[in-house]
Amino acid sequence: MRIANKLGLAAALLATTALGLVGAAIAQNLAPGPFTDAQATAGQNAYNGNCAACHQPNLSGADEALPLAGESFFRTWGPRSSADLYNFIRSSMPYGRGGSLDNKTYADITAFILKGNGAQAGTATFTGAQAVKLRTIADGKIPQAIARSRGITRGGGGDDVAAAGAAHWGLTQPGDIKNYVPVTDAMMRHPDDADWLMARRNYQGWSFSPLKQIDTSNVKNLQLKWTWAMNEGGASEITPIIHNGVMFLSNTSNTIQALNAKTGELLWENRVGPAPTRAYGGMRSIGIWGDKVLFNSIDAKIYALDARTGKMVWSTTIADPTHSNTGGVIVINGKVLSGLTGCARRPAPDHCFISAYDVNTGKQLWKFTTVALKGTPGDDTWGNLPDAQRAGAETWIAGTYDPDSNTTYWGTAQAKPWRRDLRGSGSGATLYANSTLALDPDTGKLKWYFSHAPGESLDLDEVFERVLIDHGDEKSLLTIGKTGVLWKLDRITGKFLNAKETVFQNVYTGIDMKTGTPAYRKDIVNQKVEDELASCPGPEGGHDWPATSYDQPNDLMILPLSQSCVLMQSSGSQLYFEMPGTDGNMGRLSAYNAKTLEPVWSFQQRAPFLTGVLSTGGNLAFVGDFDRTFRAVDVRNGKTLWKVRLGTTVQGYPVSFAVDGKQYVAVPTGLGGGSPEAKPTTMLTEVRRPANGQALYVFALPDE
Repeated sequence: MRIANKLGLAAALLATTALGLVGAAIAQNLAPGPFTDAQATAGQNAYNGNCAACHQPNLSGADEALPLAGESFFRTWGPRSSADLYNFIRSSMPYGRGGSLDNKTYADITAFILKGNGAQAGTATFTGAQAVKLRTIADGKIPQAIARSRGITRGGGGDDVAAAGAAHWGLTQPGDIKNYVPVTDAMMRHPDDADWLMARRNYQGWSFSPLKQIDTSNVKNLQLKWTWAMNEGGASEITPIIHNGVMFLSNTSNTIQALNAKTGELLWENRVGPAPTRAYGGMRSIGIWGDKVLFNSIDAKIYALDARTGKMVWSTTIADPTHSNTGGVIVINGKVLSGLTGCARRPAPDHCFISAYDVNTGKQLWKFTTVALKGTPGDDTWGNLPDAQRAGAETWIAGTYDPDSNTTYWGTAQAKPWRRDLRGSGSGATLYANSTLALDPDTGKLKWYFSHAPGESLDLDEVFERVLIDHGDEKSLLTIGKTGVLWKLDRITGKFLNAKETVFQNVYTGIDMKTGTPAYRKDIVNQKVEDELASCPGPEGGHDWPATSYDQPNDLMILPLSQSCVLMQSSGSQLYFEMPGTDGNMGRLSAYNAKTLEPVWSFQQRAPFLTGVLSTGGNLAFVGDFDRTFRAVDVRNGKTLWKVRLGTTVQGYPVSFAVDGKQYVAVPTGLGGGSPEAKPTTMLTEVRRPANGQALYVFALPDE
């Protein structure tokens, strides 16, 4: 078994036993640090340009970017040396581009982090070679001048992110689409075979196109028809939306474009902004309804643009800009529904929620708070924690919808902090984290919930797509989360029906097949702050945001799976290692019978898959991977029938559509995006991919 020899700064820093304690050395006995004041100042400037967008200007961290100062950081790093810290930073930072800066810049940044942990400047310049234990020069207490540094550094995250802010803003290319046909509720419920109107194509979340012009007999003849360069900077995980021959495309910087779906010709462009601040959390989908294009944004707003011209129609603030949106929207009955992220802070000034807005005016119609607060049902599942200490339960994947029962289904992420010993919630379920929520889309009223991972403790979300499938009278909901457990629920009542493990996991000792309640390992249940906890899968997930596909003709759920494990440290940091039994293969594509959950076929490969799966009426499934390969497999047996190498990581959601009777397949390439990118970036040292190349590729059969 191989263990990663690099630890990503954003999520894998601090991979040692937690031996040090804050305050292990008394402040007046601390020696001067091996750096100068001038060097620390230069390091702060370099940090702001390369690190602050993820780890924050005050070193406090955010989301999967861990704190670089303070108690949790110093607990692990106190016993280690300044040279160790320098080497970790140099090998893994900036995010996705470890080793890309010069040695002096890495030394300067290390000096700033030392100062941020209470070290006092000395007279010698730090070179990276001086191996001084941190607890002999620092105490983990952040100086007030650094602690007061607030907000996100615009243009942070390196040159790639900064470049995105160089463009002009606003309606940069006005349009006038003469033949635009307004989208109706009937179209949304029964989409034309040629269209792709929403995330995962239909309300049920199938990611399946009935088009079958491209099939197993001719897919080998696919040709590139056109490509479109997209904004660099920030994370890109997009879904192209196609209606009546027009493609609506979201880019980083909240840029929306309309293209001729047949030729790739630009019809209009609106660069709404702001520029992305970090390569994390790309916008996954937009919506259309009537004559409007609707999308939520990285600064927690929701917008409507005129689908014909690109002009702004309205905008509404969902929450303050410390929050964000990445899951996209779903439009139901003239309402646009949105989730919310960025709810990890404690004390929590507010909490995450799902909300609905009038599609014509932007007026908020309802919101459902995804954390059970005191005095509400489920409040006891957080123990005695005050509301300000109840955090997380974000919604970063758009929901699905059952028109027959008028119910929308959403998944929620884990409670924060990840580890229950740090969270203080004990063994409580921390509702409504890691749950399926069934809501009335007209009122926001909760119909039922199912808690998949009560008391979750290892950053293993259950937030992903909810797929709605009928087998005669059985109305089911299928979903799979980071543990790799495929869940099946009755979507009318929320009753547990079945579960299936799809990858190796050691988090649960079992699942009660009557109730669906998992039982955790004893060391997870009894964890203490100083404990290290092994987790298979790790936060890359057995399954993450790349969506499953339900191939209805063959009644198959096709799952893009990942195979990696971590040793979770007391600070929430992680040491990565290969999943047992995989021979180093991080990627797995598997098909399961949707009724019985029995496996049908599977294959694995070294690189993980970073697109959702697209299945089609031609008995094909399309999927792309970290190592730039986009492929088509026979959906019945998993055999690869066609593949092509693209410019960089194939990432986002492939779609299929038709114009003038001809079928096309479109797929994006992209970078950024948290654990599914960070783990292979660190572990697959043999994979060399460009740090740019975000684009859209469109394929079809040769013209007759």
